[in-house]
Amino acid sequence: MAQALLSRTLMAAWLVAGAMVGAVQAQTLDKVSFGTNWVAEAEHGGFFQAVADGTYKRYGLDVTIVPGGPNENNRMLLISGKIEFFMAANTLMAFDAVANNVPVVSIAAMFQKDPQVFLTHPESKITKLDELKPLTLFVSKEGISSYYQWLKSEYGFSEKNVRPYTFNPQPFIATAQSAMQGYVTSEPFAVERAAGFKPGVILLADYGFNTYSTLIETRRDLIESKPDLVQRFVDASIIGWYNYIYGDNSAGNALIKKMNPEMTDDLLAYSVAKMKEYGIVDSGDSVEKGIGAMTEERITSFFDKMVRAGVVKPTVDYRKSYTLRFVNKGVGVDLRPKK
Repeated sequence: MAQALLSRTLMAAWLVAGAMVGAVQAQTLDKVSFGTNWVAEAEHGGFFQAVADGTYKRYGLDVTIVPGGPNENNRMLLISGKIEFFMAANTLMAFDAVANNVPVVSIAAMFQKDPQVFLTHPESKITKLDELKPLTLFVSKEGISSYYQWLKSEYGFSEKNVRPYTFNPQPFIATAQSAMQGYVTSEPFAVERAAGFKPGVILLADYGFNTYSTLIETRRDLIESKPDLVQRFVDASIIGWYNYIYGDNSAGNALIKKMNPEMTDDLLAYSVAKMKEYGIVDSGDSVEKGIGAMTEERITSFFDKMVRAGVVKPTVDYRKSYTLRFVNKGVGVDLRPKK
């Protein structure tokens, strides 16, 4: 009887101790916020996956995703210290930060290829970038000031045939001899649904527009004061992207749809398929170095192209725009399916 009482006492003590450890662990999760640059979508999927499947928690993080949108400026929240991390669209944003003495740094690049494309009508049978030159080209204001300057300097494009792109595909659909900018993960899907034809796709990254995309940014002071927290956020985000692209992404998609009810299962599936088909997330350097990889050679190459295009001043100290401290460690490569 005494033995049974002792056993019950020990068991109760263990249970209390376990509960206390669990409570301490729950209390010691580091709370951080991550701001995206648009509403929830598959192009942000790895981050939502890491929240939904508990990856961030396993890395000791309690992560809140703050969605962007047309009237949001989450980068300003990063700069002002309201959030800890931000999702930047491309490397040009990092160069611009240095030029304007904004103390933010790129710490990982989740997209090895920028998803920027031109869509064409199937009857035009266009398969090469040069073949776009005679067409009417629908390009946004932001596109004119960035990648289109590269097209002019590297490929001899002009602006005489350019028309404003207002994120409405109808002018493109109605104009047979035209091409429209878009993302390979979304606009071809929208055009096919609206027009009933499958557009041709020219991915600018495959022609040398080698910016990184979907980068994680943070402030310099956070890197200096909490490097372990930064490393854990980067590593967990990388794992989230492997799980989203190659694993069961239902949890991530459910969270995306909860935060953006207009998102559909069909578009989510399409976007993931295109990210895999075109190597948007996992290709090139990431094959060995892991998702999120960045290299000095690649960033230098893109900087030189942007200088030639007149987009960036040659005096910008672009090496201040990034650090390789937190990437290229092969985190998660074992999660990639074996061929």
